[in-house]
Amino acid sequence: MFRLTRQSVVKFKQHVAAQAPCLQRASDILSQRCLSTGTSLPESADVVIIGGGSAGCNTLYQLTKRGIRAVLLEKAKLTAGTTWHTAGLVWRLRPNDVEIQLLASTRNLLMRLEEECGHNSGWINNGGLFISHSDERLDEYKRLATLGKCFGIESQVLTPDEAQKVFPLLDPSAFTGALYSPGDGVVDPAMMCTALTRAATANGGLIVEDCSASKIVTGENILGMKDVRGVVTNKGTIRTNTIVNATGVWGRDLIEPLGIHLPLIPMKHAYVVSETIDGCHQMLPNIRDHDYSIYFRIQGKSICMGGYENNPVLLNKVPEDFHFGLYDLDYSVFDTHIQGAVKLCPTFGSAGIKSTICGPESFTPDHKPLMGPDPIINGLFHNCGFNSAGMMLGGGCAEQLASWIIHDRPDLHMFAYDVRRFTPKQKKALNWATERSHEAYAKNYSIVFPHDEALAGRNFTVDPFHKQMIQYGAIMEERQGWERPGYFLPEDTVVVQPYDWYGNYDHPRNINTNYEEALKKDYTFGFPEHHDLIGEEAISCRHNAALFNLSYFCKLFLTGSQAKEAAEWIFTADLNKPVNKTIYTCALNKRGGVEADVTVSLVESGQGELHDPIFKGRGYYIVAGGASAYQTKSHIWSAIQEKAFRAVVSDHTEELGVLSLQGPKSREILQKITDFDLSDEEKLPPNSNAVVRIKINPYYSCNVRILRVSFVGELGYEMHIPEESCNDVYNALMKAGYKDGLRNAGYRALYSLSSEKGYHLWNNDLRSDDTPVEAGLGFTCRKKGDYQGRTVVDRQLENGVTKKLAFFTLNEQVGVLRDSKLYQFR
Repeated sequence: MFRLTRQSVVKFKQHVAAQAPCLQRASDILSQRCLSTGTSLPESADVVIIGGGSAGCNTLYQLTKRGIRAVLLEKAKLTAGTTWHTAGLVWRLRPNDVEIQLLASTRNLLMRLEEECGHNSGWINNGGLFISHSDERLDEYKRLATLGKCFGIESQVLTPDEAQKVFPLLDPSAFTGALYSPGDGVVDPAMMCTALTRAATANGGLIVEDCSASKIVTGENILGMKDVRGVVTNKGTIRTNTIVNATGVWGRDLIEPLGIHLPLIPMKHAYVVSETIDGCHQMLPNIRDHDYSIYFRIQGKSICMGGYENNPVLLNKVPEDFHFGLYDLDYSVFDTHIQGAVKLCPTFGSAGIKSTICGPESFTPDHKPLMGPDPIINGLFHNCGFNSAGMMLGGGCAEQLASWIIHDRPDLHMFAYDVRRFTPKQKKALNWATERSHEAYAKNYSIVFPHDEALAGRNFTVDPFHKQMIQYGAIMEERQGWERPGYFLPEDTVVVQPYDWYGNYDHPRNINTNYEEALKKDYTFGFPEHHDLIGEEAISCRHNAALFNLSYFCKLFLTGSQAKEAAEWIFTADLNKPVNKTIYTCALNKRGGVEADVTVSLVESGQGELHDPIFKGRGYYIVAGGASAYQTKSHIWSAIQEKAFRAVVSDHTEELGVLSLQGPKSREILQKITDFDLSDEEKLPPNSNAVVRIKINPYYSCNVRILRVSFVGELGYEMHIPEESCNDVYNALMKAGYKDGLRNAGYRALYSLSSEKGYHLWNNDLRSDDTPVEAGLGFTCRKKGDYQGRTVVDRQLENGVTKKLAFFTLNEQVGVLRDSKLYQFR
C-alpha cells in the first residue's frame, strides 16, 4: 500500500545533500554543522523539541534566537513526515489581524534568513491570484483586500481579462473576477529548514537526527499535578522541564501514553505535477480557486495542482517509520480537482501528469493548528496540526510559541490556535474529532459566512433545556461542543440531524434537510433572511421580557483555605465585599492582557445542593462565557498552581442550568413563582445573588441561586438551577410570563443587545492582548492589593495607552459583524 517513488528518493537525496553540514555541539557557538546522527544527547536542556519538520525547525530557531538552550530531536532526518512533500504556498491575506500578522512574520523571516545565516531560504516572491466565480465570492475577496490595506498589504481586484494578463494560461471566460496579491510566494521546505537550522545552531541550538523519543518522563508537583521531567530516547535520556510536541501527524500518538489527547486526524492529501507547459515559468503567480477547491503552484515550467475534496482518505494512524513515504494517488478521489483545473486552465488538461505526490497530513476539527501549553501536564507545549499550512504559518506560530514558553503568553491573541479551545471531553472523543475534521477539510475553500454552523459533531453536549429549546423552534448553534439556541422560529421545529458525511463513504444523505436549509438563509455578508425575526427577540427584551438559555456558561466554585488569596491574585476587582455580592471583574495575564472577564459571586457555605455547596470559609462562584469556558478554567487553575495556593476549583458547568430572564417585566414575571420579595433592594440589589425558592406548583418547590446581573443592559435575573429542576423551572417561567409577552430569545439577539450597550465579548472585541485600560475596563481594577498584571495596568493608568477600544453609533443601517465566526477563514 505504501510506496516510495523514484522521484521521492531523488528529492530526499537532494534534501540530505542540501543539509549536509550539520551541528557538532561544543562549548562555544559553532558556525558549521556536521551530521548529528551519532551525536550523543546532552544531559539536560532548557527546551526539548520533538519533531524536525517545519514546526520543529522554526521553533528551534525562535528559541535559540532568544538565548534558550534548546535541543531538537528528529527520529529520522529533518523534513521527514509531512514537511518534505508540502507544496510550500505562502499567502498574505486573511480576514483577521492575528493571522495576517502570523503570515507576515513567516514571510519576513523567509526574506531575511539568507542574510542572517548565509543560506537561501527557498523563498520566491511570485505573487498570488484568488479566483472568483460568483459575486458573493468576490465580496469575500473584497473584504480580504480591505483588511489587508490596514496592514499595508498590496492587492487589487481584477477583471478576468486583467487576471489573464497576470497569468496568461487562464481562460478568462471560466471565471468572473480575481484578487491579486503580488506579495505572495512559495518556499522550498528543504531549503527553509536548512536555513533555519543553520541559524539555530549558530545560536547554540543542537539537532539530533535518528533519535526517536519513546517516552516523556513526568513527575508531580507539590499540588499533585503532573509536570515534565525529561525525555527517554533510543540514544539515552535528556532532562528538561519543557517539551514541544512538534511531531505533526504523530502528535496524537506521542502523548496518548500520558493519558492526554489531541483532536488531530491524519488524512491523505495530494497534488499532481504536470509535464512541461509552454508559457509556464517560475514567476507566474500561485492560484487559489476556492469555488473549484483547487490551487496551482508553479514548479519550474510545470504546474503543481492540488485541492480539498469532499471524500478525503481518512487515516487511523501513520506508521512510525513512514518518514519519506508516499501513498498511491486515488484518482477516484482526486479527479474532481482535475475537472476544475482544466476548466480554469485548458492547457493544463493537455499537458499530462508527470508525477503525483500523495502523503499524510494532519487536520483538526476547525482547520486551525494546535498550539500552546497543555492544560493537563505542566511544561508540555504543542505546535502541530497545521492542516497543510505549516509553511505559511510555521514562522509566525513558532515566534508566538517562543514567547509563550519564555513569557507565559504569546504576543498576539492566539485563542483560535490555543489547544484550550477544545475541552478534554472533545479531545478524547475520536469520533467527534474525525467528523469535524472531515467537514473542516471538505469546506476548507467554502465561503465563510459569519453565521455558518458545522453539521458534523453536533449534539455532542446538550444542556437540560435542549428538548424544550427545540420544541419552541430553536435554530441551534454549537460552541466548544455545546448546543445553544441562536434564534427561534415561531412556527417551526428544526432538529440537527446526525452527520451524513455529505453522502460520502457509503453514507446516505439526510432526508431531513430543514436545518441545512435554515443555515443557508444566513449565507450572506449583509442582513440575513431572519434578521427581522432576531430583531423581534431583541425588541421583546427591551420592552417586555425575554428568556435566554445560558446553560453552557462556565460555572466554577473556588474554595479552600487560601481561596481568598487566590481570588485576590487572579481577579482585578475589589472582592472584599459582603457575602452575596456579585462583582464583574477581569482575570489578567502577566502582560496585563485580559484572559477572561467574569462575574464572581461571594458566597457562604450552603445546604449541600449543586448551586449551594458545603465548604469551609468564604467561597467564590465564578461564571464566565461558554465559548471560552475551558480556557478560563485553565487560566484560573494555572495561576493557582504557580502560586501554590491551597485552593480548589470545582466545575459545575454540566450540572447546573442557567436561565436569564431579562427585560422591564422580568421582575413581575419572576415574582409570580417565588415568595422572595424581589422588590426589596436590600435583599437583592443590583449585582448581588441569593438562594431563592421557586414554586413549581402548589405541591412542589425547588431552590435556585439567582444573580441579579445582565448581559443585555436591562433589569434581569440569572437563575442557576440544579439539573433535575431545570425543566420544571423553565415551564413555570414560560407559564408565568405568557400574558406579559415573555418569549425565548437566542444568542444572536443577546449579542446584538449587549453590543448596543457597549458590553464586551471576550475573543471578539476583548482579547488577551488588550488590557483593561485599553478596553475601557479600568473600573474593574482595584487600587489596593496586588494581582497578576497590575504592574502593566498601573503603568498605563499613569502614562496613558497607545490604543483604545472605541464605540460608534451608526446613523446608517449597516450590518456589523461581532460573532467569533468572523475570525475564521479557510
